[in-house]
Amino acid sequence: MNLNEASGIFTGVLIYGGMILAAAWLAMVIWTFRDMRARSRDKLAPVLVALMVALLTFPGLIIYLFLRPRETLSEAYERSLEEEALLQEIEEKPTCPGCRQRVQQEWQACPSCHTRLKRPCTRCGNLLELSWDLCPHCATPVAQYSDDRAARPAATPPMARPAQDWGTSSPYEARRRGEIEFVDGDDANT
Repeated sequence: MNLNEASGIFTGVLIYGGMILAAAWLAMVIWTFRDMRARSRDKLAPVLVALMVALLTFPGLIIYLFLRPRETLSEAYERSLEEEALLQEIEEKPTCPGCRQRVQQEWQACPSCHTRLKRPCTRCGNLLELSWDLCPHCATPVAQYSDDRAARPAATPPMARPAQDWGTSSPYEARRRGEIEFVDGDDANT
């Protein structure tokens, strides 16, 4: 290998290394510009930061990383949405559907407009939503609430039926009479 060939190889390596450094420099400038644009609403800040990195190269990038805003605009927006949702949950209190006054969770009627809010269970006395047809506390079927406020007879609980009725009717007949059928998921063992 002669001196000219070695010189040509060395020149090729220098050119290749220079291209890699130039590409890395350009990538740093572009990345800095995009990153600052995602973190600031200011139109001039990304340009200034990109110029600083273009002039100072690696020290400019390190300075930018130390001084850049902690969160992007989208992260700040998501955080503000989460905070708003938490505040609404904290402040969300039940209101009367009739007059929109605030009511307590345990009230049966609105003291302002006398709108019926809940009703007691006929068996256990716990308060039930008006739309419920079953007490979640004692599993007693409950007649649907009507606006005429006429007292309806409560459905007969399944335990009050005569003994000869147990097991003789079909599930369809039991549902038609308003009875509840409880089904266990582990019937394979019985």
